[in-house]
Amino acid sequence: MAYNFFALISRMKHVFRWGMMRNSLSDNLSEHSHMTAVLAHALGVIRRDVFGEDCNPDHLAAAALYHDASELLTGDLPTPIKYADPTLTERYKAMERDASARLATYLPDKMRAAYLPLLCEDLPADELELLKAADKLAAHIKCVEELRAGNGEFRRAEEQTRHALDSIDLKEVKYFRETFMPSFRLTLDEI
Repeated sequence: MAYNFFALISRMKHVFRWGMMRNSLSDNLSEHSHMTAVLAHALGVIRRDVFGEDCNPDHLAAAALYHDASELLTGDLPTPIKYADPTLTERYKAMERDASARLATYLPDKMRAAYLPLLCEDLPADELELLKAADKLAAHIKCVEELRAGNGEFRRAEEQTRHALDSIDLKEVKYFRETFMPSFRLTLDEI
């Protein structure tokens, strides 16, 4: 019997983000998930190796690869719409949970248990907060890159994502922002 899970996952490259915004650099779900995985892994390494706390960066990276996979079935709802009404927000989150569970049915039974927690962000609270922070960092980096490309359309989004990061009280995020974020404003020659 053939299973469709990975064929669907490969289509993440066809789901574009920031749909209501003019983009200088297109951003699809695959690219976003990859960057979020890189950042989640980094935050986990920072927690484990810089601050000496227990963390599994590899598990965080794997969860980040699939954190928005439900959007294969739901599409990417723009943030201003998704959070405009609490009732809509909760309904959309329920749709995402259902879509994640449905995606798992595209796997053989013996593999589902390994993927379902990744698809449903079923992580310990301390790891989930790092995953959510990595997602915000990825969005902020996208905004910084757009501004660097001269796209003023992302000015407000950059401010909003920066303020969202300011409100995250995690030493790992602060460390990342102080240590690595300045580089994202540099040109290739400056790097």
